[in-house]
Amino acid sequence: MRIDILTVVPELLESPLNHSIVKRAKEKGLVEINVINIRDFTSDKHRTVDDYAFGGGAGMVMMIEPVFKAINKLKSEREYDEIIYTSPDGEKFDQKMANRLSLLENILILAGHYKGIDQRIRDFLITKEISVGDYVLSGGEIPAALITDAIVRLVPGAISDEQSALSDSFQDDLLAPPVYTRPAIFNGWKVPDVLMSGNAAEIDKWRHDQSVERTMKIRPDLMGDDEYE
Repeated sequence: MRIDILTVVPELLESPLNHSIVKRAKEKGLVEINVINIRDFTSDKHRTVDDYAFGGGAGMVMMIEPVFKAINKLKSEREYDEIIYTSPDGEKFDQKMANRLSLLENILILAGHYKGIDQRIRDFLITKEISVGDYVLSGGEIPAALITDAIVRLVPGAISDEQSALSDSFQDDLLAPPVYTRPAIFNGWKVPDVLMSGNAAEIDKWRHDQSVERTMKIRPDLMGDDEYE
Protein backbone atom coordinates (compact mmCIF):
# COMPACT_ATOMS: atom_id res chain seq x y z
CA MET A 1 0.00 0.00 0.00
CA ARG A 2 1.12 3.56 -0.72
CA ILE A 3 -0.25 6.66 1.00
CA ASP A 4 0.79 10.11 -0.21
CA ILE A 5 -0.11 13.14 1.89
CA LEU A 6 -0.15 16.68 0.48
CA THR A 7 0.29 19.40 3.09
CA VAL A 8 1.50 22.95 3.61
CA VAL A 9 2.94 22.02 7.03
CA PRO A 10 4.81 18.70 6.63
CA GLU A 11 6.45 19.09 10.05
CA LEU A 12 3.11 18.36 11.72
CA LEU A 13 3.18 14.83 10.28
CA GLU A 14 6.72 13.84 11.21
CA SER A 15 6.09 12.38 14.66
CA PRO A 16 2.78 10.50 14.21
CA LEU A 17 3.99 8.80 11.01
CA ASN A 18 7.38 7.74 12.36
CA HIS A 19 6.57 5.85 15.53
CA SER A 20 4.76 2.77 16.81
CA ILE A 21 2.70 0.58 14.44
CA VAL A 22 2.99 2.91 11.45
CA LYS A 23 6.79 2.97 11.75
CA ARG A 24 6.99 -0.83 11.98
CA ALA A 25 4.69 -1.26 8.98
CA LYS A 26 6.96 1.03 6.96
CA GLU A 27 10.08 -0.84 8.07
CA LYS A 28 8.49 -4.15 7.07
CA GLY A 29 7.74 -2.77 3.61
CA LEU A 30 4.00 -3.19 4.12
CA VAL A 31 3.24 0.46 3.45
CA GLU A 32 4.98 3.41 1.85
CA ILE A 33 4.04 6.84 3.19
CA ASN A 34 5.18 10.04 1.52
CA VAL A 35 4.61 13.54 2.84
CA ILE A 36 4.73 16.11 0.03
CA ASN A 37 5.04 19.84 0.62
CA ILE A 38 2.56 21.79 -1.51
CA ARG A 39 4.88 24.79 -1.32
CA ASP A 40 7.26 22.95 -3.65
CA PHE A 41 4.69 23.41 -6.43
CA THR A 42 4.18 27.15 -6.27
CA SER A 43 5.75 29.51 -8.80
CA ASP A 44 5.80 32.30 -6.24
CA LYS A 45 9.31 33.12 -4.94
CA HIS A 46 7.92 33.42 -1.42
CA ARG A 47 6.38 29.93 -1.70
CA THR A 48 2.93 31.39 -1.02
CA VAL A 49 0.06 28.89 -1.11
CA ASP A 50 -2.86 30.99 0.19
CA ASP A 51 -4.74 34.10 -0.90
CA TYR A 52 -7.82 36.16 -0.03
CA ALA A 53 -11.23 34.77 -0.93
CA PHE A 54 -13.17 36.26 -3.83
CA GLY A 55 -16.12 38.16 -2.47
CA GLY A 56 -14.33 39.08 0.75
CA GLY A 57 -14.70 37.57 4.18
CA ALA A 58 -12.37 36.51 6.96
CA GLY A 59 -9.60 33.96 6.50
CA MET A 60 -7.31 32.86 3.70
CA VAL A 61 -7.93 30.17 1.06
CA MET A 62 -5.53 27.56 -0.30
CA MET A 63 -4.73 28.53 -3.89
CA ILE A 64 -5.72 26.28 -6.76
CA GLU A 65 -2.50 26.36 -8.82
CA PRO A 66 0.03 24.71 -6.45
CA VAL A 67 -2.48 22.08 -5.36
CA PHE A 68 -3.45 21.34 -8.95
CA LYS A 69 0.20 20.99 -9.98
CA ALA A 70 0.97 18.69 -7.05
CA ILE A 71 -1.98 16.38 -7.67
CA ASN A 72 -1.37 16.30 -11.40
CA LYS A 73 2.27 15.34 -10.94
CA LEU A 74 1.41 12.54 -8.54
CA LYS A 75 -1.39 11.28 -10.80
CA SER A 76 1.04 11.17 -13.73
CA GLU A 77 3.17 8.68 -11.77
CA ARG A 78 0.44 6.31 -10.60
CA GLU A 79 -3.31 5.75 -10.49
CA TYR A 80 -4.96 6.53 -7.17
CA ASP A 81 -7.86 4.50 -5.83
CA GLU A 82 -8.99 7.53 -3.81
CA ILE A 83 -7.98 11.18 -3.65
CA ILE A 84 -9.14 12.28 -0.22
CA TYR A 85 -9.65 15.78 1.13
CA THR A 86 -9.83 16.26 4.90
CA SER A 87 -12.63 18.69 5.69
CA PRO A 88 -15.07 19.32 8.56
CA ASP A 89 -17.98 18.96 6.14
CA GLY A 90 -16.88 15.64 4.67
CA GLU A 91 -18.25 12.15 5.28
CA LYS A 92 -17.75 11.08 8.89
CA PHE A 93 -14.74 8.77 9.29
CA ASP A 94 -15.43 5.52 11.10
CA GLN A 95 -14.08 2.00 11.44
CA LYS A 96 -16.05 0.68 8.48
CA MET A 97 -14.50 3.34 6.24
CA ALA A 98 -11.05 2.53 7.61
CA ASN A 99 -11.64 -1.13 6.78
CA ARG A 100 -12.58 -0.28 3.19
CA LEU A 101 -9.66 2.08 2.67
CA SER A 102 -7.19 -0.49 4.04
CA LEU A 103 -7.98 -2.72 1.05
CA LEU A 104 -6.84 -0.10 -1.48
CA GLU A 105 -3.42 0.11 -3.09
CA ASN A 106 -2.79 3.82 -3.66
CA ILE A 107 -4.30 6.65 -1.62
CA LEU A 108 -3.67 10.38 -1.86
CA ILE A 109 -4.70 12.59 1.06
CA LEU A 110 -4.90 16.36 0.72
CA ALA A 111 -4.72 18.02 4.12
CA GLY A 112 -6.88 21.10 4.17
CA HIS A 113 -5.60 24.29 5.77
CA TYR A 114 -6.50 27.94 6.37
CA LYS A 115 -10.18 28.71 5.68
CA GLY A 116 -10.33 25.90 3.15
CA ILE A 117 -9.31 25.14 -0.40
CA ASP A 118 -10.43 26.56 -3.73
CA GLN A 119 -13.71 24.76 -4.44
CA ARG A 120 -12.60 23.81 -7.97
CA ILE A 121 -10.11 21.34 -6.52
CA ARG A 122 -12.94 19.70 -4.59
CA ASP A 123 -15.23 19.71 -7.62
CA PHE A 124 -12.82 18.28 -10.20
CA LEU A 125 -9.99 16.38 -8.49
CA ILE A 126 -11.15 15.06 -5.12
CA THR A 127 -12.90 11.67 -5.08
CA LYS A 128 -13.73 11.48 -1.37
CA GLU A 129 -14.08 14.06 1.41
CA ILE A 130 -13.60 12.91 5.01
CA SER A 131 -14.31 14.53 8.36
CA VAL A 132 -12.96 13.12 11.62
CA GLY A 133 -15.59 14.87 13.74
CA ASP A 134 -17.95 17.77 14.15
CA TYR A 135 -15.32 20.29 15.14
CA VAL A 136 -12.73 22.48 13.43
CA LEU A 137 -8.96 22.02 13.73
CA SER A 138 -6.12 24.33 12.71
CA GLY A 139 -5.48 22.15 9.68
CA GLY A 140 -6.04 18.78 8.07
CA GLU A 141 -2.67 17.34 9.06
CA ILE A 142 -3.91 15.77 12.29
CA PRO A 143 -6.92 14.19 10.52
CA ALA A 144 -4.59 12.95 7.76
CA ALA A 145 -2.35 11.31 10.36
CA LEU A 146 -5.39 9.86 12.14
CA ILE A 147 -6.81 8.38 8.93
CA THR A 148 -3.40 6.98 7.96
CA ASP A 149 -2.90 5.34 11.37
CA ALA A 150 -6.37 3.78 11.33
CA ILE A 151 -5.76 2.37 7.84
CA VAL A 152 -2.20 1.13 8.32
CA ARG A 153 -2.90 -0.87 11.48
CA LEU A 154 -5.39 -2.93 9.45
CA VAL A 155 -2.86 -3.90 6.78
CA PRO A 156 -2.02 -7.60 7.24
CA GLY A 157 1.25 -7.92 9.11
CA ALA A 158 1.23 -4.41 10.57
CA ILE A 159 0.14 -5.81 13.94
CA SER A 160 1.83 -9.02 15.05
CA ASP A 161 -1.43 -10.33 16.52
CA GLU A 162 -3.96 -9.62 13.78
CA GLN A 163 -6.81 -10.82 15.99
CA SER A 164 -6.13 -7.77 18.12
CA ALA A 165 -7.23 -5.42 15.34
CA LEU A 166 -10.33 -7.50 14.68
CA SER A 167 -11.41 -7.19 18.32
CA ASP A 168 -11.02 -3.41 18.49
CA SER A 169 -13.91 -1.13 19.33
CA PHE A 170 -16.33 -0.44 16.44
CA GLN A 171 -15.29 -3.48 14.35
CA ASP A 172 -18.68 -5.05 15.04
CA ASP A 173 -20.55 -1.85 15.98
CA LEU A 174 -19.78 -2.52 19.63
CA LEU A 175 -17.36 -0.91 22.05
CA ALA A 176 -14.55 -3.13 23.28
CA PRO A 177 -15.03 -4.86 26.65
CA PRO A 178 -12.93 -3.98 29.72
CA VAL A 179 -9.42 -5.45 29.83
CA TYR A 180 -7.25 -6.35 32.82
CA THR A 181 -3.72 -7.54 33.50
CA ARG A 182 -1.57 -8.58 36.47
CA PRO A 183 -1.74 -8.37 39.41
CA ALA A 184 -5.17 -9.95 39.86
CA ILE A 185 -5.70 -7.96 43.05
CA PHE A 186 -4.40 -4.44 43.48
CA ASN A 187 -5.33 -2.04 46.25
CA GLY A 188 -8.19 -4.40 47.05
CA TRP A 189 -9.57 -4.14 43.48
CA LYS A 190 -10.14 -7.57 41.92
CA VAL A 191 -10.16 -8.76 38.33
CA PRO A 192 -13.49 -10.48 37.46
CA ASP A 193 -13.28 -14.17 38.35
CA VAL A 194 -14.50 -15.30 34.93
CA LEU A 195 -11.36 -13.95 33.25
CA MET A 196 -9.19 -16.23 35.40
CA SER A 197 -11.46 -19.26 35.10
CA GLY A 198 -9.81 -20.69 31.98
CA ASN A 199 -13.27 -21.31 30.48
CA ALA A 200 -12.94 -19.85 26.98
CA ALA A 201 -16.66 -20.05 26.21
CA GLU A 202 -17.63 -18.26 29.41
CA ILE A 203 -14.94 -15.62 28.86
CA ASP A 204 -16.16 -14.98 25.30
CA LYS A 205 -19.73 -14.65 26.55
CA TRP A 206 -18.67 -12.28 29.33
CA ARG A 207 -16.75 -10.10 26.90
CA HIS A 208 -19.65 -9.98 24.45
CA ASP A 209 -22.12 -9.11 27.22
CA GLN A 210 -19.80 -6.39 28.49
CA SER A 211 -19.45 -4.95 24.98
CA VAL A 212 -23.21 -4.83 24.52
CA GLU A 213 -23.73 -3.28 27.97
CA ARG A 214 -21.03 -0.63 27.47
CA THR A 215 -22.30 0.24 24.00
CA MET A 216 -25.90 0.60 25.17
CA LYS A 217 -24.76 2.84 28.02
CA ILE A 218 -22.13 4.99 26.27
CA ARG A 219 -22.90 4.85 22.53
CA PRO A 220 -26.45 3.59 21.97
CA ASP A 221 -26.37 5.27 18.55
CA LEU A 222 -24.03 2.53 17.32
CA MET A 223 -26.57 -0.20 17.90
CA GLY A 224 -29.30 1.18 15.65
CA ASP A 225 -32.32 -1.09 15.47
CA ASP A 226 -30.31 -4.30 15.85
CA GLU A 227 -30.78 -6.53 18.84
CA TYR A 228 -27.78 -8.14 20.54
CA GLU A 229 -28.18 -11.23 22.56
